[in-house]
Amino acid sequence: MTFDCNKTYASHDLSDHSQPFLMDTNEKDEPVTPAGRLFLRQEMNTIIHCAIAGKHPLDIPAIKTAVETSIIMQHPRFTSLLVLDNHGHERWRSTQVNLDNHIIIRHDPVIEVNDHEKAVNDYIAELSVSSPLDTSKPLWEMHVLMAHNCVVFRIHHALGDGVSLMSMLLSCCRKSDDPEMVPEIKNVGGVRRDNSFWSVVLKAILVVFFTMVYVFEFMLRSLWVKDKRTAVRGGAGVELWPRCLVTAKFSLDDMKIVKTAVAKATINDVLFGVISCGLSKYLDNQSPEALKEGTRLTGLAMINMRSQKGLQDVSDFKMNNKGTRWGNKFGTLLLPVYYHRNDSDPLQYVKRAKAMIDRKKLSLEGYFSYKVGYFVMRNLGSKFLQCS
Repeated sequence: MTFDCNKTYASHDLSDHSQPFLMDTNEKDEPVTPAGRLFLRQEMNTIIHCAIAGKHPLDIPAIKTAVETSIIMQHPRFTSLLVLDNHGHERWRSTQVNLDNHIIIRHDPVIEVNDHEKAVNDYIAELSVSSPLDTSKPLWEMHVLMAHNCVVFRIHHALGDGVSLMSMLLSCCRKSDDPEMVPEIKNVGGVRRDNSFWSVVLKAILVVFFTMVYVFEFMLRSLWVKDKRTAVRGGAGVELWPRCLVTAKFSLDDMKIVKTAVAKATINDVLFGVISCGLSKYLDNQSPEALKEGTRLTGLAMINMRSQKGLQDVSDFKMNNKGTRWGNKFGTLLLPVYYHRNDSDPLQYVKRAKAMIDRKKLSLEGYFSYKVGYFVMRNLGSKFLQCS
């Protein structure tokens, strides 16, 4: 049994532990990065949840020993308190970590059912609404669900993005055939490209054109243009609504078969086609005849902006290493999904997804969004960016 990683958003909470401590400035305190400050705003307060399940009963002493000897206990972000300086700016302050405050053990079943996956999903959904992380300790926790042989990690997004955190998690693992060796991180080989003169010129023209189009669209939708209201769009106070977390599984072999049916398609194209098809069918059920053909719903995707693609090698990790920079370093892409009523050919969703994603790959929209977000956060503050 396995569980997917799920990102959920914690609600606005006004308890004492939801606010950082106001303390005198310390020269050794490190300022929180601009992106980290955005994730710390009460309107955002983004917490990443990751569930890992095992086949055998959990060994608490072994878990504590593994955490104590891992890079987690050596990393500045995981061993620092969030504090406010005299000017009200967020900073990281080094502290002594007490593991007993971070490893939370639950012996009783979450719910009395045989479906462990549903139990863990319900547990995470409840945590995402009712339990902000306690700022009297570093912003991470491990919830050990003994009855379900599962560990739920809760890590504040201010500590790092998905690439950083998954790289750290992998560095804590060992090979099954060699317990002393860390799993190797291999980058996927690139596709062979046509480097002829005219193909390079044509690609440069397309990059400029699509960058101008998508950057202009990004600005419009960030400031003025909104999607039409549909059944999947929340309203005021949506962050306080009850949550239901559901895990969907897709066979990789099945997705590969679909991929071969569309020329030069990728697994991501197939996955986005599945999402597009699923949303159209859901809207058909929730609001039949209410939407016009081609109604747009705008999704948002985060892309890694580091020079080293994929997971990072943290075996010799340094906070200022530009190649494996820790923290939040990502750009965003707008990914439009269009409603289609009663489309008889599901492959059309994959073809449309591939065409759109191929155009996005030729633009610098992600780089632009990263630079603009960094500039706004650094000079105007997180409140301005969050309100916009």
